[in-house]
Amino acid sequence: MLTLERLRADHADALLAFERENRAYFARTVPDRGDAYFTPDGFAARHRALLDEQHARVCHFHVLLEDDVLIGRVNLMDAADGTAELGYRVGERAAGRGVATAAVARMCRLAAAAYGLTSLTARTTLDNPGSMKVLARNGFLPVGETTLSGRPGVLYARRKLTDTPPPAPGSEG
Repeated sequence: MLTLERLRADHADALLAFERENRAYFARTVPDRGDAYFTPDGFAARHRALLDEQHARVCHFHVLLEDDVLIGRVNLMDAADGTAELGYRVGERAAGRGVATAAVARMCRLAAAAYGLTSLTARTTLDNPGSMKVLARNGFLPVGETTLSGRPGVLYARRKLTDTPPPAPGSEG
């Protein structure tokens, strides 16, 4: 069973293990976080900073669990004026099973119901077709070009966010 939990201090150890385990996998399609992020001190400082941002309601960070095992993260960053930027990552062991599509759908509902957001944006690199499919299946439309750490990408938006995401072509998986 998939569950989304709001990020807490006690998620730190599992989250660092998840990030370390999937570092090379993620680096294939998203900009790497850098060596300092993966050190115990660097990660602890970053985790505290995320919790501070969350407490200030600037961002809403979540871990994705499957049968109580951390398999991903789904976040809403820079929430203001009814919108936020969606970010997500699912570990290699969970990839290709529809987990990211389901997690983003849940986050879209949560964004509207719990955080009062009306629209979301998201970005992905051009060499990440899986992420493009996840966004399209969840009603996001490409609205422009962008770069992520110098890599070319696509900016997506989902406007008129409601509690129920609109059906999209190919949404069966």
